[in-house]
Amino acid sequence: MRRDFEEPVRPRSEQVTEQVGGQVTGQVSEQVIGQEELLGRARDQFSRGGSLLLHGPPGIGKSTVLRAITAEYAESTRTVLRCSATESESHLPFLALVDLLGLVADEVADALPAPQQAALEAALTGRAESSLHQDGLALRLAVLSVLRALAAKGPVLLVADDLQWLDAPSAELLGFAARRLGGMPVRMLGAVRTGTEPKEREHDLYLRAYPPQALALRLAPLSRPQVSELLTARGYSGLRRSTLRDIHHTSGGNPLFALELGRALAESPTPPRPGEPLPVPTSLRALVLSRLDLLSAEARQTLLVASAGARPTQALLAAAGRTNAESEIALAASLGLVAAPGPDGQGPDGQESAVRFAHPLVSAALYAQATPQERRAVHAALSTAASEPIERARHLALATTGTDEQVAARLSEAAALARDRGAPSVAARLGLLAARHTPADAQPGADERRLRSAEDARTSGEIDLAREVARDVLERATDPAVRVRAWMVVIDSAGQAMADVDAVFPQALADAGDDPRLLALVRYQLAWRALLVEGAMEKGREEAARAARLAATAGDRSTELLALSFQAQMETLMGHPAAPVTLEKALAEPQDLRVACDHNGAGATRFRWLIMSDQLTDARVAITRLLGEVRRRGIVESEVHFLRGLAETELRAGHCGRALDLAHESLRLARDTGIGEAAGNMFTSLAEAAGGDVHRALVLAGDAVRRAEDDGDLIYLSRALGALGHAQLVAGDAAGTVQSLRRARELEQGLGIFDPARGRWHGDLAEALVLIGEPAEAQDVITATREHAVRLRRASVLAVLDRAEALVKAAAGHHEAAAQQLTSAQDRLAQLGYGLEEARAAFALARLRAERSGRGSYDEAARLFRRCKAMPWLRQLDAIATAPPTASASRSVPAPAAPESVLPHLDRLASTERQVAALVLEGATNREIAARLFISVKTVEATLTRVYRKLGIRSRVDIVRLAAGQHRAE
Repeated sequence: MRRDFEEPVRPRSEQVTEQVGGQVTGQVSEQVIGQEELLGRARDQFSRGGSLLLHGPPGIGKSTVLRAITAEYAESTRTVLRCSATESESHLPFLALVDLLGLVADEVADALPAPQQAALEAALTGRAESSLHQDGLALRLAVLSVLRALAAKGPVLLVADDLQWLDAPSAELLGFAARRLGGMPVRMLGAVRTGTEPKEREHDLYLRAYPPQALALRLAPLSRPQVSELLTARGYSGLRRSTLRDIHHTSGGNPLFALELGRALAESPTPPRPGEPLPVPTSLRALVLSRLDLLSAEARQTLLVASAGARPTQALLAAAGRTNAESEIALAASLGLVAAPGPDGQGPDGQESAVRFAHPLVSAALYAQATPQERRAVHAALSTAASEPIERARHLALATTGTDEQVAARLSEAAALARDRGAPSVAARLGLLAARHTPADAQPGADERRLRSAEDARTSGEIDLAREVARDVLERATDPAVRVRAWMVVIDSAGQAMADVDAVFPQALADAGDDPRLLALVRYQLAWRALLVEGAMEKGREEAARAARLAATAGDRSTELLALSFQAQMETLMGHPAAPVTLEKALAEPQDLRVACDHNGAGATRFRWLIMSDQLTDARVAITRLLGEVRRRGIVESEVHFLRGLAETELRAGHCGRALDLAHESLRLARDTGIGEAAGNMFTSLAEAAGGDVHRALVLAGDAVRRAEDDGDLIYLSRALGALGHAQLVAGDAAGTVQSLRRARELEQGLGIFDPARGRWHGDLAEALVLIGEPAEAQDVITATREHAVRLRRASVLAVLDRAEALVKAAAGHHEAAAQQLTSAQDRLAQLGYGLEEARAAFALARLRAERSGRGSYDEAARLFRRCKAMPWLRQLDAIATAPPTASASRSVPAPAAPESVLPHLDRLASTERQVAALVLEGATNREIAARLFISVKTVEATLTRVYRKLGIRSRVDIVRLAAGQHRAE
């Protein structure tokens, strides 16, 4: 048994101290990933003086969380008592008591009555025969007296890990004392191993030994992003997203299992190819298969067959030759290796229930433990037993060694079937298996099949796999058509960071030669390069038109439609008069159905046209149809974009809550796949500023700006600056708004973007300019923007400009004219269906009336904001409506409580730095700050480092001291 938890210092940990029995010892707080909600509930429980029991299956992170909580509360606790039991020592009586009280009993022993002293000494030293039966009451009272005496000197924290191995006498003594401590400042913190099923109540037995009102918390498995963060923190970085997905699935989100799988991958000389199972280290096999020896050889073989199947029903097992499958599975269920089947043997869909392993790792370990010959035999049996053609083909491939054109052809057919069913990820893996079994002289060749699998991987959002396979093809392929298609995958995989693959274009052009079909593919990508890398919109338009002509010459309708769609997008943004005609060409028949629903296709271009033309209802119908189609086809990249498009439609309509949910869904998918994260951050910032948290909006927009700058993406940089300026306006930072939006304006003028419906930041810039005392410049912005809006018939933009112009008039003292203009703008925005903009106009009108009379009603604005679920704006309204009249009259746009109001003297900090500093003042940990601001813990740490440097301080405590000094000065 161990006295404490002292371990070597790990990266990214925090050094704290604790007092144990009057002595100070070093203690390390480990990084905790994915348990923010649990830690929050634990803090609430401890703040009330309560006790806590952590429980969950092996490896879920109980000890790590227990150590983190202990370290966090050690500084405020006079005495920390620890014990950690082990199975091999659980038979030794009083061993936990020795760990807990051995070093502190002498501190209070003199205050104990002689019988209690004798009983306690006998139990702690073993110098005399002692037992609960012999010393019963005296020993129980002695433990209670010691804890009461320690608590009288200061708070006591009793920490017990692995309670399931605690020796019975110690457990009985602790339970006796816990039930009688009353209001004494003694908190218990323990961890116990329970089963894998969350519904089990195994922890109740241990909870009964805790003080009343103790809280039991079960640790939840980690999500896929959290598993990725954990592996990166432990040095297992650079893994493919598909590999991370497999680790998450196989580990079931268990941190220990995930780390062991990551370690096995790092140590493996030959990493698994896509579609192959992960290597399962011997340590994990022994852990999850400890009860396998209780099964017969036949039963173990049945479980092996089940582990190899995609959906192993008992009927499938019987068809694969496992005639006693039912009784063997029942025995495995009694041993906890598989879940017990339902009473009717059917699942919720009415079909026969599949055999479900107690944990995914059990299946993986069974399969990993089998020899290659055993696996091939199992797959051979399943290749004839399975009824699903895709499964039959997969098993046939895994049962076959070497090349075989018939097997390769069947796999290619299965890949095509998976593609048609909307499962491109499955198609990619089947395609790679087909390439592996393709003979050298076969047609189509192995490279052609690999390339098709790379395109499927890209469609499914597995960008790193797509890029890896395409590069592999380029190392061997000599066929120009194959090479150019592979270059296209490499370029597409770069996403917005097209500058990173600049060297690819000359090679692709050289491979294309004079072939118009191949040249059309390359020219289409050069159009994107002109836009994203050079910011040359007109050049991009010309390249797209050239690509469309080449594709038409070659009869490549798919590439022609993509090029026409790109050309129409550029002309729309430029306000070019040819835009409607080009869009009509892109929408003309014949259409390629896959291109029609691509996020760069004509359907997406039409949606963008509709939403910029204020046709919100038609835009919603169009984007909803596109989203449904790409989900059916499994086109993940387009799904990311269309989720964001639907969110934008809802935001324009004033459905802020719905828009926020959709934006977060899109951003989660973007982060999971690595597709369009900068754009996702940009739009989620807009949604947060409208219906969520303005602090998160600021951080997301700032991150979007940095990403766009790093990628050299001028198009998204202007959008990101627009989002940042809007968030700054909502946060009450008018000067910051002006700075960001002036830059956006300069960028868009340089890019040739003149349609104000694209970014819709113009009204915000004019409003902020009024706030900082620059009404003349505000009027210039309004006048210049209005000219383009009138020409392009952008009705909603014109109404927003009128709202901003009313503020210019009010600043000049023309209140009546301003009120009339605001009323007109509100009515027009309502008619167009722009709910949030309508509410903002009503808010501005209420403020204007309040400024004139010293009082006013905000009921109409509040009603409209509530209808929109526009929480940041409601908070603004509440702040100004409840403020004294003089305060409200002095502010045209009230701001919610922002870091500037908390730390007014820290004006040298950037916006994100002030956000982090403000949350430090609230007592938030780095992980809590990361969760609230929607950023990573690493970003929080880096931001705090900059804060310390700028302020000339060394720690979080110094921030609090600075703020305290400021408040005293005030």
